[in-house]
Amino acid sequence: MPTATLHDGQTIEFEIHGDGPALLLPANPHPAQDAAKAEEAAKWGADLSLGHHLVQGLSEGLRVIVFDYEGHVLSRPKPETLTPDNLARDMLAVADAAGAGTFAYYGYSWLALTGLQLAIRTDRLSALVMGGYPPLGGPYEAMLAVTMATYRMALEAPAQPAESAEPAEPGDWSSATVTMSPAQTRQFATLYQALKGFDDAAVQERVTCPRLAFAGSGDVIEYGPAWGDTVVDIAGPFRGRRAEMEAHGWDVRLLDGLDHMSAMRASVVVPLIRPWLAAAL
Repeated sequence: MPTATLHDGQTIEFEIHGDGPALLLPANPHPAQDAAKAEEAAKWGADLSLGHHLVQGLSEGLRVIVFDYEGHVLSRPKPETLTPDNLARDMLAVADAAGAGTFAYYGYSWLALTGLQLAIRTDRLSALVMGGYPPLGGPYEAMLAVTMATYRMALEAPAQPAESAEPAEPGDWSSATVTMSPAQTRQFATLYQALKGFDDAAVQERVTCPRLAFAGSGDVIEYGPAWGDTVVDIAGPFRGRRAEMEAHGWDVRLLDGLDHMSAMRASVVVPLIRPWLAAAL
């Protein structure tokens, strides 16, 4: 399995599927192995085989360079160094190791944010697709509040948390228990601390490649008191600043009736971005 060396000296495996223009895809390419975990995740709207399904759908006509970056940072946390600069360095390191001089990029949620940070740091992007995170009016302040609260809860969590008498209701994020370690949660707090005050409007002229942004119309996540009753509104900027996004060159799609989890499904993403990439590349 080929590997790339990341900013902290750790290596990450990647796979290449298909032939055509290069597409950098930070996702787990393997199908879920644990049926019980996959079934439980599905109750929350998650597909543990998402990356596998994306590769299947996108590798026809594209050279998909796929690597499980989220899985990597969870298994090898980077509590001090997961910064925007290092995110971009890591994406470029994978592209270099795969021999991709220029490449398109697709990421969802915080990995979409990663794509924007990459785009303003390199001229090697041939196209950028951001899903589940707005290119203008991003909820940086809200995400800093959420990640800092999550980090504090991880610090305060007992080493062996007691079993809950009643499991969290699927979809009720405020009832979910923080199961990540302090190191795992701190790296995301580090990322959003580094983005405090980031002006996404001011960097738009530095994004010069074809670009698509999409989100579900119901993509608003309300966190409970433990998170300071923070609301992360992804859909709002797509409504309120759509004309501004389009004026800056973004192709904007707001997917009716979908939330953060449902808008990332391969059955939604592949029919949306495959023809768009075919036309853009």
